[in-house]
This record gives sequence, C-alpha cells and structure tokens, in this order.
Amino acid sequence: MEMNIYAAPLQGYTDRVWRENHAMVYGDGVTAYYSPFMRVEKGDVRRRDLRDIEQSDSPEAFRLVPQIIFRDVDEFSMLADAVADRGYREIDLNMGCPFPLQTGRGRGTALLRRPDVLAEVAKEMERRRDVTFTVKMRLGMEDSGDWTGVVDILNSMPLARIAVHPRTASQGYAGQLHLDSFGNFVESSAHPVVYNGDLLTSADCQRIISDYPSVSGLMIGRGLLARPSLVAEIRSGEEWDRDRRIAAVKSLHSRLFDHAVECYCGDSQILSKLKPFWEYLEPEIGRKVAKAIRKAGSVTRYREAVAAVK
Repeated sequence: MEMNIYAAPLQGYTDRVWRENHAMVYGDGVTAYYSPFMRVEKGDVRRRDLRDIEQSDSPEAFRLVPQIIFRDVDEFSMLADAVADRGYREIDLNMGCPFPLQTGRGRGTALLRRPDVLAEVAKEMERRRDVTFTVKMRLGMEDSGDWTGVVDILNSMPLARIAVHPRTASQGYAGQLHLDSFGNFVESSAHPVVYNGDLLTSADCQRIISDYPSVSGLMIGRGLLARPSLVAEIRSGEEWDRDRRIAAVKSLHSRLFDHAVECYCGDSQILSKLKPFWEYLEPEIGRKVAKAIRKAGSVTRYREAVAAVK
C-alpha cells in the first residue's frame, strides 16, 4: 500500500526502546513513529520525556515525531523549544488525550473548547517557520461536534497534517466511532487529514481508504501492539502466517528483554517494563499463556511463561 502509515503514540508502550526495536525487526514500513506526549511538570520539561526522544546513532534510525501536550502558550513554547533544541524540525500537538488528569487541566482534547489558547498558539507557530507542526486530535470532549468551534483556527495554523481519532474524550477507546462527523471534518479541513482509530487488520485499513479516499494517511496504535507485523503486512499485501508472526514477536520481545535486564535492577522493575508488551497480544498468544505471563512473579517464572509462546 503506497500511503503514509504512522505509528501512534501510546503512553507506557511505545517508548524509545520499543520504537527502535520494532523498526529493526519489522523494517521501514512505518512512515514515522510518534513519541508519547512530552509534558511540563513542576515548571520544567520532564527529564524522562527528553531522554525518550534522544537521537539514535544507529544506522537503523527511523523518523520520529515528538509529541507535546500543553495547557497554554507558555507550556507550548517551553516544550517546542526543548524539542527543537534537540535537532527535531517536526513537532506534533496533542489535542486528543482523553484522560481527566490532562483534560481537567485544559490539555489534550480540552483544547477544543479553548479557542483563545489555540489562537495564541497559532501566532506562536507562525514565528517558528523552521519547524513543521502537526496535530493529533479527537472530535470533541462529550460532543463529536466540538471541533467545529476551532476548525477555522486549525485551518489558519501552518500544519502539515491533522490525525483524527473519531471519538470523544468521554468515550475513551470504546464505543461508537463518529464517522459522519469525521467525514465532515475531512471536508472542512484545509490540511491533509490522517485517520486514526480501531485499525486492527489490513481489512480495516482498506475499508477506511475506500470510504474516505481523500485521507492522506493512516495512524495505527493499539492495532500495532496487538499485531506488530500489521504495517509490514499492509505494505507487502501479504498476510503473514501465525508461525511467522510469532517468530517476529519473540524476536522483538527478546530485544526488549535484553534491554530491561541490562538497564533495570531487580525482578520487580524488570517485569514492570516487560509485562505491558503482552497486554494487547493475548488474542495472538492465547489466554492461558497470557495469564501465566501476567501472574509471573519472578524473572525466572516470566521466562518460563514466555517460552510457552508458540
């Protein structure tokens, strides 16, 4: 498939280690990986967020788009400066986080109801012509039409693209997709639109492309965690058999395991970094094996459980 396909950011899953090793195992089919959002905490950019976007010297380096979340133009400027200072010339603006811890502070999807802040940010973006900006957003907080109140401001921004998850913040990641509202957004946007949401199979991707031929790309999040080979399969037009998928999953996990053992101390820390890898993979590996992995209380027991993945 000759289309831009982006790897969505998921907090706690798609960190630097996962991104680098996913690219090594599955090739260069992903157009760009997005980092989990970077934030301001206690008046400064979080140090661990900065470490997560450190540039790799590896020859397998891939394209990374750092994402920032902010509540006002001051936080936007602080984060944009920190990202640009590290050599990046593309920054994504998070206007889609649904979690109350962020929306309650005016960040994420809550920005759809804060046109005054977005207007200030738009002016600040104009002063940063050496940076390409993109947006990842939802359609609204509780109302899938909230976007209509800020679409003119979005259209005035110098954006390369807008990725849209067609749900509201109140829905989280479940419930009806508001595809009619998404279609209206596509027609109203002055910028290229990328579709994001519930892309779990190649058929899902093909359906969106067929139904919305004007979309400029796809963004896959949970689908790529549940089937890490998904983009490679879409690009090749060939569905991998289960043996091949499992072999690649175990190869990716082996890399993540080696890194965790090298960088973390004690079974608890190591397992806390590794167990999330399997959370979306239960349909692939089976309920019994997934349960054994979840219940493993030591690295030894964990390795025994993972060895049963076949």
